[in-house]
Amino acid sequence: MGNRLYVGNLPFSIQDDSLSALFAEVGEVTRASVVTDPATGRSRGFGFVEMATEALAESAIQSMNGRDMSGRPLRVDMARPKPERRSGPGGPRRSGPGGPGGSGGYRRSPQA
Repeated sequence: MGNRLYVGNLPFSIQDDSLSALFAEVGEVTRASVVTDPATGRSRGFGFVEMATEALAESAIQSMNGRDMSGRPLRVDMARPKPERRSGPGGPRRSGPGGPGGSGGYRRSPQA
């Protein structure tokens, strides 16, 4: 399984250290991070917590999932692996209409 947890429905005011302290009630936390918007620095409302062992991770799911935090029920589950990124930002490059060597979107007149 693993020991990395997804924590959703977080209050937007929470910081990494507060998230770590919350899960430390269950056991040893090796890392906690709240995901923030790169442009604004504001929390995106979710984060990740790594517990020291798989058993602690399971225990954290049982005790923290649904727990109220500032009027919001937390969603705690095992984190899924990060999907593989495609080449470059925005995925693979595509050529314009017609593809490489194509007509650029204009129809060619039929050859006789």
